Amino acid sequence: MDSSWLAWAKQLQAIAQTGLTYARDPYDIERYQAVAAVATGMMAELADAPIERVLAWFAGEGGYATPKVDVRGAVFRDGKVLLVREREDGRWTLPGGWADIGQTPVECVEREILEESGYEAKAVKLLAVYDRSRHPHPPLPFHVYKLYFLCELVGGAPATSTETDGVGFFAEDNLPELSIGRVTAGQIARFFEHIRHPDWPTDIE
Repeated sequence: MDSSWLAWAKQLQAIAQTGLTYARDPYDIERYQAVAAVATGMMAELADAPIERVLAWFAGEGGYATPKVDVRGAVFRDGKVLLVREREDGRWTLPGGWADIGQTPVECVEREILEESGYEAKAVKLLAVYDRSRHPHPPLPFHVYKLYFLCELVGGAPATSTETDGVGFFAEDNLPELSIGRVTAGQIARFFEHIRHPDWPTDIE
């Protein structure tokens, strides 16, 4: 979970970003720029990263500050769950990624599954909507909502991609090392429970 200091820094950055979007008075603009500088300095200190790197994180951010959206697909076959291995860290995760502009969440997750695993899948149920900061993921400078979909396997064959170098189905009690920035063991366990209880409603926070 995010530390209090990181949560405060995120809030300050969001206030500054939104303020700079709507402010017209030059003094207000100057104040919001100062708030942004404070937030950047806090994040750089907390992340032990250069100021330049933190500035790069937010270089493309503008307008009213809203959470980013990450979509993940849980595909089951013969009591096992589909996982892909990320080239970035060599660990495993449910296929997925950032939602793209111009696509629905369902279109995004189905595309991500195909691109990262080679399998064609159809989203059939929204399993969970989680606030990333309330789960034991490593901290990020952004606020993120995570959408997990139950997806049915409809075709395709295992294939790696530019982002993944492994594809496989794993039993609940034999999971590989997970990329916990993307998914946690507790979340996967919860989705196995959803499979055993198909009448459960979507988990929401």
